[in-house]
Amino acid sequence: MASPSLQRGRISCAGSYYVVTTVTAQRARLFVDTANAQEVCHWLRASDDQGRTDSLAWVVMPDHIHWMFRLRDTPLSIVLRTFKSRSAKALNQSNRTRGTVWQPGYYDQLQRDDRHLLAEATYILANPLRAGLATGMNDYPFAWCRWPVP
Repeated sequence: MASPSLQRGRISCAGSYYVVTTVTAQRARLFVDTANAQEVCHWLRASDDQGRTDSLAWVVMPDHIHWMFRLRDTPLSIVLRTFKSRSAKALNQSNRTRGTVWQPGYYDQLQRDDRHLLAEATYILANPLRAGLATGMNDYPFAWCRWPVP
């Protein structure tokens, strides 16, 4: 079960911007496998395509994701439940495995000041640099941003 402290103070406001982090079960490094990382990227895009979110930036790290988006009409908890459920099912099917892919729960942060969205997106995209997975902001294949980032 997700930590109750993660849910304390959580609100879901359509039209608001969120940064969400969610982690694989037992911090398994599932996304060092290119096909697995691409599958997760597909489901991040699908959330936009299906009208739940408008993504601004995301990065798929070896054992977690960071995702910044504007919430549309679907509640935050359903957006994350849908993403995690569908991506887990697809990953289990493509890997011929069974079991838990994601840890329960997620960490979310409501972005209260729209003026800082680009700075937050840049911070998200710099995760692979800080982890030593890329040498430049645009070198990591499992990251995306709505804005051009130097």
